[in-house]
Amino acid sequence: MVSSASPVGILGGSGLYRLLDDAEHVPVHTPFGEPSDPPVVGRLGNRQVVFLPRHGADHRFAPHRVNYRANLWALRSLGVRRVLAPSAVGALRADLPPGTLVVPDQVVDTTWGRASTYYDEVGAVVHVGFADPYCPQGRHVAVSLPHPAMPVVDGGTLVVIQGPRFSTRAESRRNAAAGGTVVGMTGMPEAALARELALCYTSLAVVTDADAGVEASGAVSHQAVLAEFARSVDRLRILLQHLVEALPLEEECICRHALDGLTLPFELP
Repeated sequence: MVSSASPVGILGGSGLYRLLDDAEHVPVHTPFGEPSDPPVVGRLGNRQVVFLPRHGADHRFAPHRVNYRANLWALRSLGVRRVLAPSAVGALRADLPPGTLVVPDQVVDTTWGRASTYYDEVGAVVHVGFADPYCPQGRHVAVSLPHPAMPVVDGGTLVVIQGPRFSTRAESRRNAAAGGTVVGMTGMPEAALARELALCYTSLAVVTDADAGVEASGAVSHQAVLAEFARSVDRLRILLQHLVEALPLEEECICRHALDGLTLPFELP
């Protein structure tokens, strides 16, 4: 039976540029410009899914050039209220081998210069809570799958660096010493923007390498990251299908109330 619940949005990360077969491209124009690619609407199992490759299908947008605002606005305008956000990350701990899926519960943002809010016009002052940046329902389902297709770690801190370069060894050691679990380049402002749209947002961090500061690790390269992600992508597809099918059908979640009591300067899609 096909579910009538709202479609689930999936933001594909490095190496995950296509997900759905027999799907339809749906061009969406937003007040914040064009999304990375026209979203693709199709199905995974019994759920409707809207897939959008974060970097574009040909990986033409570097992390600091991704139009995060347009991507999330496009998903919401197509009815999405739950977002799954896979991404390739480096491990800041030696006990997280490549192929591990970390479902973080916290994030540290060290990015700069990115459009990081929808509410940046004079007079459009909107403060959203962000103490717990990820959807509790999405996280619970992700770490509770009965037979996950890859090892899953419950919790951790995602450190988001500016990119596109990788960290120095000193930066990597600093991030680990500050409590970081994994490091990536795209988790922010994406998570914060999702909260500003009252979306349920779940980060799915796929470890592709040990970051530069981890003992005995070599230097990180883009080619090595993509190669390792490619080895995990089939298992990630299976996990995503199971996760999508297991997400609650009901719309009620604490994330949906992020904007309660706030006066917005415009109507959300």
